Amino acid sequence: MNKLFNPKTICLIGATDRPESVGLGITKNLLQSKKKVYLVNPKKEKILGKKVYEKITDIPEKIDLCIIATPAKYVIEIINQAKDKINSLIIISAGFKEIGGIGERRQEELEKIVRDNNIDLVGPNCLGIIRGSLNASFAPATPKSGSIALISQSGALIDSIIDKSLDKLYGFSFIVSLGNQAGLKIEDFLEFADKDEKTKVISLYIEGVEDGRRLFNVLQKIQKPVVILKGGKTDLGKRAVSSHTAALAGNARIYSQAFRQAGSLEVNSIEELLDVSKALAWEPKIKNGIAIITNGGGAGILTADYCNDLGIDLPDLSTGTLWNLRHKMPKTYSASNPVDIIGDADSKRYRHAINNLLKQKNINGLIVIQTLQIMTNCLENAKIVVQAKAKYPKKAIISAFLGGKITQKSIEHLEKNKIPNYSDPIRAVRAMRGLIK
Repeated sequence: MNKLFNPKTICLIGATDRPESVGLGITKNLLQSKKKVYLVNPKKEKILGKKVYEKITDIPEKIDLCIIATPAKYVIEIINQAKDKINSLIIISAGFKEIGGIGERRQEELEKIVRDNNIDLVGPNCLGIIRGSLNASFAPATPKSGSIALISQSGALIDSIIDKSLDKLYGFSFIVSLGNQAGLKIEDFLEFADKDEKTKVISLYIEGVEDGRRLFNVLQKIQKPVVILKGGKTDLGKRAVSSHTAALAGNARIYSQAFRQAGSLEVNSIEELLDVSKALAWEPKIKNGIAIITNGGGAGILTADYCNDLGIDLPDLSTGTLWNLRHKMPKTYSASNPVDIIGDADSKRYRHAINNLLKQKNINGLIVIQTLQIMTNCLENAKIVVQAKAKYPKKAIISAFLGGKITQKSIEHLEKNKIPNYSDPIRAVRAMRGLIK
């Protein structure tokens, strides 16, 4: 898929300068990519100051990536003109299998053309793709580059995820909106992500698949973590799926069992998809068994409850750990797991507790909770967590620095140093669960 994700030449058929149009959105995104971009529109001579070609055959060189954003009724004719000139293709246009009738026949013809001409096709009925500075989509922004591959059967969901990520420190190795999958399938992109050096974790939003056996086999072979959010689990959801991307939703229980057997992790919300993916991108996989440190009893209790619900073990503290802790802790601290170092905890107390818990061999991960008290030094506590991570790189450390404006700088310091922070203990626990082998 090199020509798709790293094209040297790109053409957009359906380029326009019409305000608030898909064609204008794609045009602007492509022109920011620093690639060689050709615009095609038979009714325009220039768009945004750039020369426009009447048809693709007028372009003087071969095209690595062709994007079509025209009404569906013109797509087949355009591809027949372009098929000898292009290597890969993105069809943004809707109006294919998802509408039934003429749309189904149109998609059957499309599938035959790309198959016979060995063209890599994304779509139709999709948002497009994003890879680094290449934004071959009508997404409203280009996200940061990073190590999460996002593969989705919903383009609008991608838009929302991109917007949500813009003020965060994680980014994406590539993003693909699958659409109707008339050419490249979900499994093709999973295999690409598994081999891609830029990708550490694969995030997948799925509604349905044509070949469940192939998906299961591919998921089983993939070496990288795969986090899956499944849509269409209920009868109402299944009906919505069929009119969305023409997919068949299938039985949710069978999907869940297959995901689990294949070693993938299923989540239940967009927030959890991003939370777990971020943790997997930044933290190592670990064996079960973690500790909890908190300066607020209630937060520690909630975290322990969530761990119990999700099957996360909280090992007892060893005699050596208890001996080391007692010398620097107040008499009222809780000498158990969770370790409540009491609301008046200063940074020295946090440092002592964190380092001694991480020394214990059967503690493989740590959730550090901070509630905001008048004596809490948020930034210093964040620096201590970062130092502990450098000292114990094979152990997973996740923070839950709870609060808002006063806590913000410390959270930024944590995430800048790739310590995932979550605003609620349940989010921290779900993320930690994703790290456990």
